[in-house]
Amino acid sequence: MLPTIAWRNHSVIMIDQRKLPAQEVYVRCRTYIQVAQAIEKMVIRGAPAIGIAAAYGLVLGVMAMRAETARSLEADFDRVYRRLERTRPTARNLFWALERMRAVYETSRGMGLPATKKALLLEAQAIEREDAETNRLIGLHGRDIIPDGATVLTHCNAGALATAGYGTALGVIRAAVEQGKRIRVVADETRPFLQGARLTVWELCRDGIPVVLITDNMAGWMMRRGEVSVVVVGADRIARNGDTANKIGTYSVAVLAKENGVPFYVAAPLSTVDTSLADGSAIPIEERKPEEVREAGGRLLTVPDVEVRNPAFDVTPANFITGIITERGLFRPPFSFA
Repeated sequence: MLPTIAWRNHSVIMIDQRKLPAQEVYVRCRTYIQVAQAIEKMVIRGAPAIGIAAAYGLVLGVMAMRAETARSLEADFDRVYRRLERTRPTARNLFWALERMRAVYETSRGMGLPATKKALLLEAQAIEREDAETNRLIGLHGRDIIPDGATVLTHCNAGALATAGYGTALGVIRAAVEQGKRIRVVADETRPFLQGARLTVWELCRDGIPVVLITDNMAGWMMRRGEVSVVVVGADRIARNGDTANKIGTYSVAVLAKENGVPFYVAAPLSTVDTSLADGSAIPIEERKPEEVREAGGRLLTVPDVEVRNPAFDVTPANFITGIITERGLFRPPFSFA
């Protein structure tokens, strides 16, 4: 298996996550438009992976430029940047990666277009490489919150498929297993896109980590029965006060965990923290197409023209979070990210 995303021969290669676990198919993107569409259509998903994809998409866009003046180069760069920026509004890592790429562009453009292209590619590769290293550190800092013999509940997919490798929430689980702990995972299916059922289960089965799949509405009852030791989830954007946006349904899991005395942890790189937002009320929540709820695998599940709401994320207030695990260690309440 190739990494979730990789740069190969002037193209971006990514595994098509829509087709897992039935098929392991790879998509080759040769233009920034193809990368943008892959992000929008969820060929690739997960905040860190989206950020890496956007960085490489910007590289593809700049590599195709033949600007003859500084003004035309600026206009072309801005067009590519804005297209990638529009793909997914909630994931902070998308904007973080693009902002980092813009900074490199600003410092290198005076050296000529060939030098700018080279500098941008090196920066995108650094973002990918650093993410994999960051995930390993998150795992090391988080593994001690999982006791030996624990049953860990997770929601959505925050594994290797959502990152450059290893994963955030699943990285914590992997690190605990590598430490020699006996761990069992309970994976919420995560309606409507079924990232838990399709992706998390696939990853864990490949690693030989015991996993039980449940529907989202079973989580509370399992906690009530004492069948969940700890919850670990990922994040798409974290406000300064610790309020956390993650896949829709995470807030419900956090409320149920608090009611039943189950620790609830978030695992995410610091690049997911949006220090411009004081709290989660200003986090933009993406609303996706109604077909994702009306249908499953192309089959209609309900009345064809029923009104549908399909927010892709929700926000868990910081007071429901036991701790946030980052590459710099475990942060506990009260959270205050500068």
